[in-house]
Amino acid sequence: MNSAKLEEGRAWPMGAHWDGHGVNFAVFSAHAYSVDLCLFDAVDGRELSRTPLPGRSRDVWHGYLPEAGPGLVYGLRAQGPWRPERGHRYNPNKLLLDPYAREIVGEFQWRDEHFGADLNFPAHMDPSDNARWALKARVIAEGSDDPFDWEGDRPLHRPLAETVIYEMHVKGFTKLHPEVPEALRGSYAGLAHEVSIAHLKRLGITAVQLLPVQYRIDEYRLDQMGLSNYWGYNTIGFFSPDPRLAAGLEPLRDEFRNMVKALHRAGIEVILDVVFNHSAEGDELGPTLSFRGLDNAAYYRLLPEAKALYENPTGCGNAFDLREPRVLQMVLDSLRYWAGEMHVDGFRFDLAPVLGRDDAGFDARAAFFTALAQDPLLSPLKMIAEPWDVGPGGYQLGNFPPGWLEWNDRFRDTMRAFWIEGTRTVGEFAQRLCASSEVYQAKGRAPAESVNYVVSHDGFTLHDLVSYAERHNEANGENNRDGHGTNHSANFGVEGPSNDPTITARRDRVKRALLASALLSQGTPMLAAGDEFGHSSRGNNNPYCQDNETNWLDWSRADESLIAYVGRLLSLRREALPFANRWYDGVPDRLGLPDLAWLRADGRAMEISDWGRAGNPALGCLIGKPGRAKTPLLLLFNGSGSETTFQLPGNINGSWQIAAASFDARETGRWREGDGEVALPPGAFAALTTLATAGHAIDS
Repeated sequence: MNSAKLEEGRAWPMGAHWDGHGVNFAVFSAHAYSVDLCLFDAVDGRELSRTPLPGRSRDVWHGYLPEAGPGLVYGLRAQGPWRPERGHRYNPNKLLLDPYAREIVGEFQWRDEHFGADLNFPAHMDPSDNARWALKARVIAEGSDDPFDWEGDRPLHRPLAETVIYEMHVKGFTKLHPEVPEALRGSYAGLAHEVSIAHLKRLGITAVQLLPVQYRIDEYRLDQMGLSNYWGYNTIGFFSPDPRLAAGLEPLRDEFRNMVKALHRAGIEVILDVVFNHSAEGDELGPTLSFRGLDNAAYYRLLPEAKALYENPTGCGNAFDLREPRVLQMVLDSLRYWAGEMHVDGFRFDLAPVLGRDDAGFDARAAFFTALAQDPLLSPLKMIAEPWDVGPGGYQLGNFPPGWLEWNDRFRDTMRAFWIEGTRTVGEFAQRLCASSEVYQAKGRAPAESVNYVVSHDGFTLHDLVSYAERHNEANGENNRDGHGTNHSANFGVEGPSNDPTITARRDRVKRALLASALLSQGTPMLAAGDEFGHSSRGNNNPYCQDNETNWLDWSRADESLIAYVGRLLSLRREALPFANRWYDGVPDRLGLPDLAWLRADGRAMEISDWGRAGNPALGCLIGKPGRAKTPLLLLFNGSGSETTFQLPGNINGSWQIAAASFDARETGRWREGDGEVALPPGAFAALTTLATAGHAIDS
């Protein structure tokens, strides 16, 4: 095998970078004896050369290949100790993917050759070579040598007060969309299509939060069952868009960037769901694909008393060790790449407490958070935490640094239990609607840092939440043991689809009340894709492995009236902003109008004894000082099982008018402007404005 003529090069930037004359390579390994650069034929995949990187500076191995450029395909091999009991798993027989690979080539196949340890004798190194089947990196043109034209595009930096998040999967959103050209369906280009953007604009969405788009592989178990990790939470390449989400009609990076550019033109931000808590290499029985073979003891958190084993606060087999500066650098470099080169507007961090774990546990002042806070590129972006992991002390809602947003599962569970089960008190409902002040206010956090949602990708869809009392996950191959067991869901009489008009009407009212609670709440609302038109996953509340109609949105079944209702709610939010991004205190102004007051159905102020009521909850929220409207707003909630008549406040200038309702107020015959009362059916919601500011008729 030939050797490439490598010069020493330099230790930065990490990865492979073309400077117009040649390619510089830099890779971190603190414990390797040497690191080889392996070049491959771009057509047939043959290994052409294997050459040690000649330079080493502060544990970064580096070399420079003159006259090489974009299109060069390469991999790495690391020589070092095979001492699993000390945390070292070097095996030069395994071709390794560059952690900084900008583009990944090949199609991963599960084969015995990928395992660093002998499958029959795990304490021994496996001698077989995996290069033929290994994923490889391809050099791309970047920076001033990149011909892509951004046409002046920049991240939008939309204020939180204007932000409405739409969580979605790139493929599932357009895979079945009849108005998106077939060649573009299920791709970045499909999301960029004018029809897709028109739907988002119709709703009033300001930010799409994309399930993982970085390069991932499927777990062995799923592969053997013919399934895949559809959601994408199994990353191996943190700098490369996943080509499986591309239409392939233009270069991969260009398709992704054109998607970002099109969404930005429409005023829509792009937030990426990223998985920096673990990698796809799994536990000590997993394959050696990249990090494990380059420096297992540095990249991963190992058990101090048994370094052949991994700490597992992720539940996925391993966890990256961000206490190691070079691992922290990789995460930050990846974020900077997506922000700087791909123009994304923010990140949602999966199992985010892992990123802030130091020797004593989670710390909001850990190196990761400190580094982000001072970074001029990253610090202005939206940072959203999934504030829990499965390790000790893993639930950290409210404990992230100021400025971070957090998924608020207490909001989710309270709203579900209130509207579906009637098992939450009025006091807890009110607290959640007003940004969970007991979680955030005492810590100096802003209300908008609570991401309020009733449904995410993880769990029942909104339609299934009111259609199934139990999960139905048999298709996942785990005997229906996977997925959440406590869902606060109900079927209202029939498990699954029903043609009973009483049942369907009840389900529809509850869905609309749940949507209103989230989209008009104080905080930052998040809507899961498809919930605005009744998408069903057929009762599967953990469809992470279903790359099929279970997850793909069926646009042919879209409920147009529900879409219009969601658009009306978000229009009301945009025009009136019911709650300002500040904490309310209930103190009246000089005219006697409080900034916020809670009312019983009879119109009187809530008393201390009322807050603990559950089972028959009905209450009103009079917002004297909305965030944007010039006159008061009134939100009415009837979580009870019977019709409830609300007495409307009479000391407000102007008459009340329904601006949005989860029921058809015209058909009830119980609402006439000026009557001073309105009747809400069971499980219903209504928002009222005064005639002076109401610009819309009743909306069903």
